[in-house]
Amino acid sequence: MSADETANDEYDEPLFFQVMQYAARTDRDVVGMVSGNPDWEPPAALRDGLREYADADPPQLQYPASEGLRYLREEIAARRNVDASRIVVTNGTGEANYLAMARAMERDAGREFLLTDPVYPYYPGKATMLGGTATKVPVLESGAPDVAAMREAASPETAAVLVNTPNNPTGAVYDRETVESLLEIAEENDALLLVDEVYDHFDFSGEFESALTLDSDRVVVTTGFSKSMAITGFRVGYAVFPNHLVEAAKTRHMLVNVATTRPGQVAVHRALEETPTEYYEETRGMLRERIASFTDALDAAGATYTTPKGAFYVMARFEDFPGTIANVERLIDEAGVAGMPGEAFGEAYDDWIRFALVTPRADEAAERLADYFA
Repeated sequence: MSADETANDEYDEPLFFQVMQYAARTDRDVVGMVSGNPDWEPPAALRDGLREYADADPPQLQYPASEGLRYLREEIAARRNVDASRIVVTNGTGEANYLAMARAMERDAGREFLLTDPVYPYYPGKATMLGGTATKVPVLESGAPDVAAMREAASPETAAVLVNTPNNPTGAVYDRETVESLLEIAEENDALLLVDEVYDHFDFSGEFESALTLDSDRVVVTTGFSKSMAITGFRVGYAVFPNHLVEAAKTRHMLVNVATTRPGQVAVHRALEETPTEYYEETRGMLRERIASFTDALDAAGATYTTPKGAFYVMARFEDFPGTIANVERLIDEAGVAGMPGEAFGEAYDDWIRFALVTPRADEAAERLADYFA
């Protein structure tokens, strides 16, 4: 277990941008597998919604309701079986997580966020920015949270247990029993359970079940459409809060952002209404093929790797090649493949490198890795 006690006024730029900028500056061809930017087509209805919006009357081009367009929130509410009043439409899942973490801090019931290790690095970054601390608990070999260790690490200082399932970077999918156990830990310590479900459409295991199905006023669920609709640039996400937490979240959202992009909300609503389930099924099928092909090449490279049950990342460990930023830069220069250093996600997987399988050149990258480490 490790604790991040960084001073409240100091937080680092995420390594994602450093790696991408390094790859862009190199003088050779590089297959980028750093960031989770989908390379496939968004739903056709989404483009239709944007085209239609471009011809809207001037009043429809102005500020939307701060908490989100009413008809979008109602569509989401119907799908998630919650009241629309509990939903705040945000500037991506990133802002949804920020609002949820801020509400945890504002309860004055601790300032610590209990996280897994490895962890999506924006979580501890936001914890520090909000004036809190982050305690990271290593996951089990399966990638699932070590519930017993998290229970031991929790204390009255724990403001929230924050997890992501399907998980970035491990690809683990937490079953219902695990999430219920995490909720118990939160309840035992007067904390919230915050669950980021942005990869919910990328469950290959059939084990995923939303935390919204839990009957608790301590659960906040965040998600968005960046990944599921392949629109990371649109910045449309949302958070579902318990009734007693939502009003203050709406106020913070209004003060920080005023509102979320109106054309993006209109297009997302159109896509929700008209996109068939086959769109998501075909995407999952394509990713399964990429994962199988990529991991076959990792076998040839003699690597140890994770086989994701969800999301679209593979973590790999190469002999005598730890996942440092220096080695990632070396891999860019010498193999022409850019991944994320494992040390960016914590200490538990700092010997590993994460690869995002969101490029049509994933097979080419795999061949380069196999040749490089042969």
